Amino acid sequence: MPRFLIQTFGCQMNAHDSARMSEVLVRSGFEEATEVADADLIIFNTCSVREHAEQKLRSEAGKLAPEKKRRPDLVVAVAGCVAQQEGDALLRSMPLVDLVIGPDNASELPELYHQQTQGAPPVARTVFDVDAPRFLAATSALQLSSGAHAAPTSAYVTTMKGCDERCSFCVVPYTRGPERYRPSTEILDEIDALVRAGTKEVTLLGQTVDSYRDDALPAVTGDDPDESQFPALLRAIAAHVPGLARLRYTSPHPRHLVPSLIAAHGDLPLLARHVHMPVQSGSDRMLKRMIRRYTRAEYVARVRALVHAVPGLTLSTDVIVGFPGETEDDFKATLSLVSEVGFTSLFGFKYSPRPHTPALKLADDVTPETKAERLARLFEVIDGQQRRHLDSRVGQTARVLIENDSKAQRQAEGPTVSGRTEHNEIVHVARPVGKRIIGEIVTCTITAAFKHSLSGLMDASALGKLVDGDDVRSAPRKRSLRLSPVV
Repeated sequence: MPRFLIQTFGCQMNAHDSARMSEVLVRSGFEEATEVADADLIIFNTCSVREHAEQKLRSEAGKLAPEKKRRPDLVVAVAGCVAQQEGDALLRSMPLVDLVIGPDNASELPELYHQQTQGAPPVARTVFDVDAPRFLAATSALQLSSGAHAAPTSAYVTTMKGCDERCSFCVVPYTRGPERYRPSTEILDEIDALVRAGTKEVTLLGQTVDSYRDDALPAVTGDDPDESQFPALLRAIAAHVPGLARLRYTSPHPRHLVPSLIAAHGDLPLLARHVHMPVQSGSDRMLKRMIRRYTRAEYVARVRALVHAVPGLTLSTDVIVGFPGETEDDFKATLSLVSEVGFTSLFGFKYSPRPHTPALKLADDVTPETKAERLARLFEVIDGQQRRHLDSRVGQTARVLIENDSKAQRQAEGPTVSGRTEHNEIVHVARPVGKRIIGEIVTCTITAAFKHSLSGLMDASALGKLVDGDDVRSAPRKRSLRLSPVV
């Protein structure tokens, strides 16, 4: 029985794709390995959104050279966005690699592997499924309910793939193709299967998740070109899967934060009281150069309307610093936007040129030193806002979905577990002895604030509802290759 090992780089979509590749292989008779020396197939699932993605791949794959020399029958595959971006060029530049698999070709992995074991030459499969889109679902309800697989506490469910936006900095339209939407019936069935097996929280995934369309859902009303059927999808999930405790989505585009979506947030209690809404810049001049198709004022008005509809909702965002042509005044506009909106966290990045993007036509005229200095100033602002927000939570109650054992033991009295509130705050809670708590939503009183997380004391009523036993599941984490020494 062949064994495989996957190393994942990048975003939630990549993590989701790795999980689906793993299931495809398992259903075809493969087993997952934990060590390189035990694997017959090693897959690097790659991201190309940021600079140096290809170099990182080459570095990690290069570590396999001694193992590949020792075991010529070891099959090395590159999947994901770098695979789609580079295609056959990867085979020419990296003789170590046997297979190059685009995001839409994951289902072909077992057959391509067996072809390699029978002497086939290296091959690149990077064909978009535009005419007949295929979406790999999570492990079936039958397998989950039979106990063959543990249901994750929090699961990703894909709703679409590709992107029709043309942001000038972004390579995703090239590596993921045009927008293709998964039928809503498939989405509902997958979420229902996960929830019946014990999943409590689902995050809907899409490159521009809130642009979703499906003619089986109620038609869009009005003539607003930014309207989509994403709000109808959210309402359908709430109606058809009443057992789902919490629903999130990522990553949306601000253009589609329209009144119908804001109304859904106000009407549906299962939607988390947190939204990640990328802004990229607070400067209208930069937004125009980025081809974001909204202004600063439009962004602020839309998120303010959302917070008005859902009091207490928290917001996070993405910001790029040092985009071509960004002046000090442009950057200060970004800092002022971060303060004005009151984000509680953000992902900040230094601009890096990506292949096949319109921004390549612009001079990358912001020095690396200036980019680094601006990023540090951005983090200083958001760190202060996050600290003040977390401090304000002390003494309040929160409903925490427990996901894992804490990476760091925060409490002196013993082991802790950690989870997230509906506002996306990390909370550490003392692990109750002899009780199953992973996957449970417990009410806590927040007792302390740390730099990026909180500590909570579980209410007695919540403790009393826990059942006896040992935890058997936790949220999935990234797996890294552990290279065995060659002797």
